[in-house]
Amino acid sequence: MTDHLTSWDDREESVAANGVTKRAIPGSGASLVRVVVPAGVSASRHSHEHEQFVQVISGSGMLETEQGRKPFTAGSVFHFPAGAWHAAAFETETVLIETNFVARS
Repeated sequence: MTDHLTSWDDREESVAANGVTKRAIPGSGASLVRVVVPAGVSASRHSHEHEQFVQVISGSGMLETEQGRKPFTAGSVFHFPAGAWHAAAFETETVLIETNFVARS
């Protein structure tokens, strides 16, 4: 059964080699993921098979897409359609909330 009320602290945390931590709440058509990125980390150019929205809760950095390079700060929102490439450099510790939609068949 799905918990209707949960806390990020109640979700299992995964830690990547570069120090990025993630906690996920899966759903049937989408997932919500809290990501904490340490200052100085970069995400190289990549894309996803699914649509993604990303809310910047705190922190700052530089986003790169086919539309160019743009700085981001708390309050910024990214939207990546399926297949859209993107890269980012994180200047300060950054907290993100990703909404990832199930890829369409």
